[in-house]
Amino acid sequence: MAKIGDKRRIAVVIPKYGLVGGAEQFVAEVTERCARNPVYDMHVFANRWQVLSDSVTFHKVPIITFPKFLTTLSFAYFANRLAAAQPFDLIHAQDRIFDADLFTMHGVPHAFWIRHIRRKSMSLHDRATVYVEKRLMGNPRCRCYMPVSHLAAEKVLDAYDIDTETVRVVHPGIDKERFLSVDRAACREDLCRRFDIDPGARIVLFVSMNFEIKGLDRIMQAVAAAQKHDPSHPIMLVIAGKGDERKYRRLAADKGIADRVFFTGVWKDRLERLYAAGDLFMMLSRFDTFGITVLEAMAASLPVIISTHVGARDMVTNGVNGFVIGDDEDTETVAAKIGESLREETWTAMGTAARETAANHSWDTVAETIEELYRTYMRR
Repeated sequence: MAKIGDKRRIAVVIPKYGLVGGAEQFVAEVTERCARNPVYDMHVFANRWQVLSDSVTFHKVPIITFPKFLTTLSFAYFANRLAAAQPFDLIHAQDRIFDADLFTMHGVPHAFWIRHIRRKSMSLHDRATVYVEKRLMGNPRCRCYMPVSHLAAEKVLDAYDIDTETVRVVHPGIDKERFLSVDRAACREDLCRRFDIDPGARIVLFVSMNFEIKGLDRIMQAVAAAQKHDPSHPIMLVIAGKGDERKYRRLAADKGIADRVFFTGVWKDRLERLYAAGDLFMMLSRFDTFGITVLEAMAASLPVIISTHVGARDMVTNGVNGFVIGDDEDTETVAAKIGESLREETWTAMGTAARETAANHSWDTVAETIEELYRTYMRR
């Protein structure tokens, strides 16, 4: 066993650490917390990183980016070569490499993603990525696969012949304090003033960097239908993120809600202030491995309406803290759930339940789960 004093040496492997992205955030939040535990000596093998503390040791992993198909192959090769040069108790892969003891799966099998979600043919780069993935999934050394949702676990088990006992779903977490320290009334006032929104309106939030895959078209249709069903309270749709704004402005006009749709652009900082200004969060994704914005919205006491294709469905109990829509093409059903979620007598209870659900998924809790798995699979 590799030890320095009483410390257990852990190698964490990911191309980018502490930078923008759901996987990058997950890895940094968990690794930094594990590094605070005097039991562990945490080492990160990455190509790029942001230093967040002096408790983590970084190792530069080269990547060959041209031709493109070498990107995944070269990262996997060099990461494993560098990690093998030192004694480690565990290698924790947070991306596709050849050799690891544990593998946190932030996505779904790459072939499924390309063929069924992106609906594209496999490029040479995609084939190289699948090759590395298959090497890891078939490696007997890897004894624990950690998809971030049960939806992702289903796709993994469909694609690979692995023992279900080796699969452990580990959800992402949230920083509870970010959402508890926000002045909701002030955030609401600021948003309404900025976009000239009636403070008495109901505000539906959509937060995404991919309007098409996240189902913004179906959300617009449902909001328009919900407004027709109950014209007494104006419903506003606030869209944060980046996408084909012109296309969706045209769609809003076609649905008669052009004056009730607002594009805020990308919120790089203090996104919790946007959540705090809203009443309801929606994401009708065609596919989403998890969807961290769902958990963030719940932490901000918002009921959520999501499609069954969103991995964060694990967190949602229908009618208690939100709704999971089986047929997100059924505009009338989605509209009815919007109306139910925004009714005063149900909105408060659902928002409270949403916050309580999110509170059980803090980053501290996730880190404790990872440390438990480290102890279980520590190489002897």
